[in-house]
Amino acid sequence: MFAVIKTGGKQYRVAANDLLKIEKLEAAVGDMVEIGHVLAHGEGENVTFGAPFVDGAVVTAEVVEQGKNRTVIAFKKRRRQNSRRKIGHRQLLTTVRISEILLGGAKPTKTASVKAPKKVKAEAATEVQAEAAPKKEPKAKAAETKAAETAAAPLFKAPKGEPDDLTVIKGIGPVAAKDLNEQGIITFAQLAKLTDKDVAKIDEHMSFSADQIKDWREQARELAAK
Repeated sequence: MFAVIKTGGKQYRVAANDLLKIEKLEAAVGDMVEIGHVLAHGEGENVTFGAPFVDGAVVTAEVVEQGKNRTVIAFKKRRRQNSRRKIGHRQLLTTVRISEILLGGAKPTKTASVKAPKKVKAEAATEVQAEAAPKKEPKAKAAETKAAETAAAPLFKAPKGEPDDLTVIKGIGPVAAKDLNEQGIITFAQLAKLTDKDVAKIDEHMSFSADQIKDWREQARELAAK
C-alpha cells in the first residue's frame, strides 16, 4: 500500500518503512508523528483520491533525525549598477521513517522505539534528589553573609530628636552628609564627641580619611557650643 501525503507545502509518495526527509517537524528523535494530509492512497491499480484529502486517512512516522539540508546560495547582480547580493540558506529538515498508513480512522499500533538511556535516567534522578535535598550553605559563604549583615548595620546609634544640617560644616556636602546619617551620625554634638577610636572606625568603614573626620569634629565642637 502507498499513500500520497502533503507536508511542508510539498507532496510525497510514501509506503511503510520508507525513509523520508521533510521540512522540520517540532518533535524529538524517537517520537511518533501523525501526518493527516493524505491526498491519495492505494494498492496496485486501486487508488482512492481525496477532495482534497482522504477522510479518516492518517500516515504515522517515527522521527529518526533532526538536521539541515545543504547550503543553497542565492546570488543577484544588477548590470552596470555596482549592485551584488549573496545570501545563503540551509533548510531545517526532519528525517522520518514511515510506520503505518491508517484508513477509516484506525488507531496507530506502533509506538516510539527509542528509549532514554539508563544513564540519562540515573542523572535525572540524581538531579531530582539534589533539588529535593535541603541545601547547606558552605561555612565560608555563611561567614561572608554574616559579615555583610554586620557591615550593613549602622556604625553608631542615632540619638533621638531633630537632626542637624551637617552640610554647614566645611567639607561635608550633601552626599557626605547622607552617608554620615546612614551610619547614625546626625547631630553636631554627636560628631563633636567622636573619640579617636570612633574616628579610626569611620576611617576603616567609610570613604573619609581620619584627618577629614578630625577637622569636621573640631568644627562640630564650635557649632555645638553655640
